[in-house]
Amino acid sequence: MMYLFYLILLFAAELAYFKIANHYNIIDKPNHRSSHSEITIRGGGIIFPLSVLLWFVGTGFQYPLFISGLIIISTISFIDDIREFPKRWRLLAHLAAIVMVFWQLNLFSANWMLLAAFIIIVGVINAYNFMDGINGITGIYSLVTLSTLLYINQYQVIFINTGLILSAIIGIIVFNFFNFRKKAVCFAGDVGSISIAFIICFLLIKLMLTTGNISYVLILAVYGIDTAFTMILRLTNGENIFLAHRAHLYQLLVNERGFKHLTVAIIYGFIQLLINLNLLITGRFNSYIFLGGFLIILSIIYLVLRYWVNNRQLYKTKPF
Repeated sequence: MMYLFYLILLFAAELAYFKIANHYNIIDKPNHRSSHSEITIRGGGIIFPLSVLLWFVGTGFQYPLFISGLIIISTISFIDDIREFPKRWRLLAHLAAIVMVFWQLNLFSANWMLLAAFIIIVGVINAYNFMDGINGITGIYSLVTLSTLLYINQYQVIFINTGLILSAIIGIIVFNFFNFRKKAVCFAGDVGSISIAFIICFLLIKLMLTTGNISYVLILAVYGIDTAFTMILRLTNGENIFLAHRAHLYQLLVNERGFKHLTVAIIYGFIQLLINLNLLITGRFNSYIFLGGFLIILSIIYLVLRYWVNNRQLYKTKPF
């Protein structure tokens, strides 16, 4: 009953945000780097931190340092959605939020895990931000990821309060209702992509600390591989990886091969779901040889797909 109340309240909050966004012109205008052609409300992903904050207030203020970090990183990201925010202050805010997570999880005494956690958080936040470019992909991929974490918490190892994951999933469901469409009502914006990445990072690192197994990072394998190889390929082409672009595989499939947004989003989510199911069923998370082999196989499949797109001579990587 409580989660039904959360669902109704978050729907109302999202609709209220749309009115605010329309009034203050918080919109996304398409440009030559976009995969969209129509003006759309930006920042609909504000519902992600709101869903977790609702749970935080309703269940006794658990994980206060993590929540503080989430508030910091979401606030800065939302401001950046409205107007360009100085990069140095944005970087400081991100570092402050990461420190909050480390403090919450007592990572400052965890030696090697501290470095691993830092790499995971920075990598996942950037990957989520880069990959949030078409309708449905952030919502579907996050739903698969959070559902996997919920299953692990329910049936394999308890590592977090279940309510936190469920609340985040409810936020995703509300967002998907407005974004998983041919013509989206809203986009996640930086506040959405960065905040949900931050939430997932906290859950994932907490799971790794509880189990002592870093190979759970495979739960984000699809996003990780697309982001990593896109950066490598752009670097080899002499491009500035900090400039906006349309070089991710999902962008090539949509912009150059003509796939529909929702089709590509479902494909990405389905592939990640298959990976997660395989790992959960076989129980091979504890095998680093399996981890390495799995990543090699996925990388080969990814590169073959990119070759298929490029071989059509419909796309040539160039900076924008």
